[in-house]
Amino acid sequence: MELIQYQIVLVNLDPTIGSKIKKTRPCVIVSPDEMNKYLRTIMIAPMTTTSRSYPTRVKVKHKKKTGWIVIEQLRTIDKQRIIKILGSLSPGEIEKTKRIIRETLVD
Repeated sequence: MELIQYQIVLVNLDPTIGSKIKKTRPCVIVSPDEMNKYLRTIMIAPMTTTSRSYPTRVKVKHKKKTGWIVIEQLRTIDKQRIIKILGSLSPGEIEKTKRIIRETLVD
């Protein structure tokens, strides 16, 4: 399975501890393709459909549902947790995601 940055993938996030997002759910791959190709781990941002507009979240549409990419819960996972590829973000959603990651982690 080729994993590409900004793909939406179904990931088994359990087990987790505390207030991290749990369960099997869609996530966005945020790690660069070079990392995705050569390492056994990737970086993802979980998605949720129950949210409000927070500065660290990106509103997206996937399969006719509105959801949120939860940038403040970025995590590194083993590729074995990925169940399947669901789709990709649109070019506009990719730009918003990049901007929020920069604002959250760099600026």
